[in-house]
Amino acid sequence: MRRLETGMSASLFSTRRVGDVTVTAISDGYMPDSLGFLTNIDPADALRLQHNAGAPDPTALHVNGYLLRMRGHTVLIDTGTGGLRQSGGKLKDNLRLAGVAPAEIDAILLTHAHPDHIGGLLKPLDDVGFSNAELVLHESELAFWQDDGHLARASERARGAFLIARQAFDENRDRLRTFKSGEVLPGITALPLPGHTAGHTGYRLDAGGNSLLIWGDIVHFPAIQIARPDVSIAFDLDAELAATTRSKLLDSVVTERLPIAGMHIGELGFARIERTGAGYALTYDE
Repeated sequence: MRRLETGMSASLFSTRRVGDVTVTAISDGYMPDSLGFLTNIDPADALRLQHNAGAPDPTALHVNGYLLRMRGHTVLIDTGTGGLRQSGGKLKDNLRLAGVAPAEIDAILLTHAHPDHIGGLLKPLDDVGFSNAELVLHESELAFWQDDGHLARASERARGAFLIARQAFDENRDRLRTFKSGEVLPGITALPLPGHTAGHTGYRLDAGGNSLLIWGDIVHFPAIQIARPDVSIAFDLDAELAATTRSKLLDSVVTERLPIAGMHIGELGFARIERTGAGYALTYDE
C-alpha cells in the first residue's frame, strides 16, 4: 500500500490502488463507545483483547470514510459523524487536505444510515457540503428509517438515530437513488451484508484484475470481533444474523484473499484477514 501526500499538507493518508482507481481512507476521528455494548463476551475478555491489540483507548471507535477517484467520478463511501454528539467530524477537513472539496464529490455511497455514517450529510447554513453528490443506498435501508411503525417502536436512543437519518434524507431528497443489488457505479458492486441494519451493504471494487471490499460495519471493535465473530454489538438490528454474516464474510475474504477496508478498522484503513487455527486475525496493510 502507498501513502498519498498532497502538496497542500504534510498530512499522510492511507491509500491503495485498485487497477486505475485510487482509494484513500479519510479519517473522521474518534467517537466514544463502551465495551458494555458488546454481547456474547465477558467484559474482562473484551478489555484483554483490546489491550493485547495495543488500543490506546479501548472504548474509542475510529471512523473512516473512503474516497475513490475513478474514471471520471469522485466518490465518497460514507460521510462520518459530522461532529454529532461532539465526536468525529474531521472528514470534510481531511478531504480538503487530500485535495478534494466536498462539493467536488459527485456520488456518495452509503453502507447504512447510522449517525456516524450519514452525519456528514447534515450541512450547516454556511457550508455547501456535498451539494453536487448523488446519494446512493439500498432500498431496504431507506424504507426502514422512513417507516413510522419502526420509529414508534424505537428506544429513546434509537429514536435519535431515526430523526438524524430522516433529516439527512429530507435534505437530499432530490438526489437520492436506491438499488436492490448489482453494480451501483461502473466497477462497484453492492454486496448485501444483513444483520447490522435492514439494508447494510458492502461495496466491492473490481478494476484491472484487482479487488477491494469496503465492508461497512462488519466489525466495530476489530481486535475483538475478528477473533470472536460471534460477538455482536447493541447497535445491530439482528445480532444473530449480524454474527452469521460476519462469520461467512470472514471465511469468504480469507478464501479469496480479498483485501478489505472498513469504517471502524482503524486509521490505517486497509487490511487483510488471515485464518488462525479455528479463528481469524486482522493484519493491516502498511
